[in-house]
Amino acid sequence: MSAKVVLISTYELGRQPFGLASPAAWLRQAGAAVRCLDLAQERLDEEAVRGADLVAFYVPMHTATRIASRVVGRVRALNPTAHLCFYGLYAPVNEGFLRALGADTILGGEFEAGLVSLLRRVRRESGGSAGSGQPEPLISLAKQQFLVPDRSGLPPLAKYAYVKVAEGRRTAGYTEASRGCKHRCRHCPIVPVYEGQFRVVQREVVLGDIRQQVVAGAEHITFGDPDFFNGVGHALAIVRALHAAHPTLTYDVTIKIEHLLRHARHLPTLRETGCLFVTSAVESVDDRVLALLDKGHTREDFIRVVHLCRAAGLALTPTFVTFTPWISVEGYQELLWLLADLELIEHVPPIQLAMRLLIPAGSKLLEVPEVWGLVGEFDPAALVYPWKHPDPRVDGLHEEVFALVKEAEAAGRSRREIFARVWERADRAAAGRIRSLPEATRGRPRATIPYLSEPWYC
Repeated sequence: MSAKVVLISTYELGRQPFGLASPAAWLRQAGAAVRCLDLAQERLDEEAVRGADLVAFYVPMHTATRIASRVVGRVRALNPTAHLCFYGLYAPVNEGFLRALGADTILGGEFEAGLVSLLRRVRRESGGSAGSGQPEPLISLAKQQFLVPDRSGLPPLAKYAYVKVAEGRRTAGYTEASRGCKHRCRHCPIVPVYEGQFRVVQREVVLGDIRQQVVAGAEHITFGDPDFFNGVGHALAIVRALHAAHPTLTYDVTIKIEHLLRHARHLPTLRETGCLFVTSAVESVDDRVLALLDKGHTREDFIRVVHLCRAAGLALTPTFVTFTPWISVEGYQELLWLLADLELIEHVPPIQLAMRLLIPAGSKLLEVPEVWGLVGEFDPAALVYPWKHPDPRVDGLHEEVFALVKEAEAAGRSRREIFARVWERADRAAAGRIRSLPEATRGRPRATIPYLSEPWYC
């Protein structure tokens, strides 16, 4: 019996969703009629939902999960008998919340095989109901033989985020060469699911996915791996093959500071094969905070990586969890000063100056005694454990900076102008105890630093 499946993505950082295209290939191979809906780009197809036997929401991150939680009621109203599934990184850690919303099946980790198993269950039952329990594991880390993602039916790449470069813009595609992570940073949402393990997507599958996106107009590829150098041999083989097949194609990757140091000899290879920039989750420049987060690097390590990337001709895009329970107003000032001193003002998306630590369900931070006294009861609407800073000035500064950045970006202000305004807010919060902002002429002109047009990162 054929089954109708609707896969829904609500938000994936402005990317064409790999988390829809990959399972779509598996489910179509298994004989299902699959409709992919990216609600970041299109309206909910009510007719498709009404006719579906299975509706599955992809929830890879916090924002996507919150949006999905607001859409699921509408889906249920349109089709009360459809089997409802949530899959992706944020599904298993929010199991209780999602079950309360009506989820029948929840799949985390390597989810494609689980979705095919679920499809078979749905086929065996009438009316789309697949029984009262779920035989598939909540989290599967089983190794999979991937299929080339099936991107048919998704909005065209031109609708998604693009890369801004000196010459203009480049249409961006997106793929993944691996999932999970070797490391156990306490604040990271990957850790409760993968527990220090990672899984590779076979090289021929990654290259096949890149090939079809180039045909569809991609001039740049974002690799969405949590850490591209978790499997450095696998990663280098892919970018060498990518460059041989598509010499003008550019790309970007995400790599830990720790790995950029350990594998510094490979940075020229990245640049030579078309890498435009490297994103790295620096999180803090305070060694005490870095130790609490178990980041595996120090402030000095970060500074070394800035110089290594600059020497290799790679733009470094550092990201931060700027507001934590342990930062002070003076510590925030120090972060701003260091970014200015290292000539990184233009490299940092302004929203990174306003990021506040999220402590979601399952967070390893909850295992740290120092955190116990800081958090309140879990907030199911926000999907986090709320916290307040011991110094109300810090929470006040966060609110001001967040509002400032949001308004200034909407108005199209430059990164340097936004930075200067944030600098002034920090000065005010610290009662004027701050050094003068370095001259605006320092650093490379903004136009020469490539960056994605979608700045959010959670």
